[in-house]
Amino acid sequence: MHLVVVGISHRTAPLELRERLAFDDEQAAGVARRLLDEEPITEAVALSTCNRTELYLFAGDTLAAEQAAFRHLAEYADVDAVDLRAASYSSSGEAAVTHLFRVASSLDSMVVGEDQILAQVKDAYRLACGSGCTGTVFNRLFRHAIEVGKRTRTETGIGARPVSVSSAAVELAGQVLGKLDRRTVLVLGAGETSELTVRYLQSRGVSAILVANRTYEAAEELAARCGGRAVRFEDLERHLEAADIVISSTASPGYVLDRGQVERALHRRRGRPMFLIDIAVPRDLDPDINRIENAFLYDIDDLQEVVERNRGEREREALRAERIVAEELERMNEWLAGLEVAPTIAELRDAVDDIRERELRRLGTRLDDLSADQRRQVEVLTTSIVNKILHEPTVRLKEVATQPDAYIYVETLRRLFGLNGATGEKAEGAGLLDDEDRRPGAGETGEAGRAGTSEDGP
Repeated sequence: MHLVVVGISHRTAPLELRERLAFDDEQAAGVARRLLDEEPITEAVALSTCNRTELYLFAGDTLAAEQAAFRHLAEYADVDAVDLRAASYSSSGEAAVTHLFRVASSLDSMVVGEDQILAQVKDAYRLACGSGCTGTVFNRLFRHAIEVGKRTRTETGIGARPVSVSSAAVELAGQVLGKLDRRTVLVLGAGETSELTVRYLQSRGVSAILVANRTYEAAEELAARCGGRAVRFEDLERHLEAADIVISSTASPGYVLDRGQVERALHRRRGRPMFLIDIAVPRDLDPDINRIENAFLYDIDDLQEVVERNRGEREREALRAERIVAEELERMNEWLAGLEVAPTIAELRDAVDDIRERELRRLGTRLDDLSADQRRQVEVLTTSIVNKILHEPTVRLKEVATQPDAYIYVETLRRLFGLNGATGEKAEGAGLLDDEDRRPGAGETGEAGRAGTSEDGP
């Protein structure tokens, strides 16, 4: 069995393709469940943020699993599979584990050290658990990845200065407009990303904040928390006239503002420029707005330049985080290697215990004179003998599990004891798996951001 990851991210795919492959919770769960129908795949988790869509699979055939993942992604996005492969990446085994650990630690994020991706990994895992798409391996793997993400944040300064696409957007606004304390900001969307953006704006001195949301009550709640003013979504164009800065982060499937609305607002502003930042995926603002004079529109990809400047400040701490990832990778590899010898240990125990039981049955009537307590003592004694005999080979097999030639020991043991049964069915009886790892669905239940809403921002 092998771990496989297939995906696209801001490093490999343009915004247009990332938009087409953005999953909400229901879609992510649906894709994971459909992948389990593919013969080689036994566990699946779908992770979707504004900057990445990834499928994590556990399968008996790496190539077949990759092909299935690409096929499902291509069908979902309605794109040619060849074009999709050109903008994607895939890896398996140790490389796939490393990738997941780096993602959870925000080392692969647009803004290294941002903290929202860890919540999204939790959310994606929890959703897959609830959908029955994870088992022994992914329950252990994703909980371990979450712990790696936590450790990099507590033991390094990678997240000491909170940086996200939201803060990068505000920084970019400041670079273009200068001081922001006298500017009026219109925030579209009342979710977590919008509130985070408002907080960054306030840290730059902004006090005139308008909040619009399709659900007016949600806009009121955010406005109350940040000292702004809620406006009704149906009056958006009227309030657009007052906005020096528009920052949009909604979950709308279509454009929230089109070119005509902005043109009319700018006409009423009498030439005063308007700065618009679209940090939603799919995009909220019509790209044609950028063709309007005095309208300056930036989308999430435009933030990369700002992000790169911030990245340098975190490089030193990121190196420390990489070392933590390497340490935790070694621990995970040891567990995975031990998992591979578990079926042999389980079969060995079953085989020897079968001998014990057959010998007791063979004694037959010769045990009839024993009392019930004496018979129990015989059971305990013979079981203890079996356990003591098997203890040393079990310990030694676990010790060599991580060595490259472990398969030689496994094969030798199987030949010596004639172990030809099916592998994997009794792995849990070998004592290598924690009880918590045996429960499908066991795992993190902490707070998590909604998949697709924000990794390095939205």
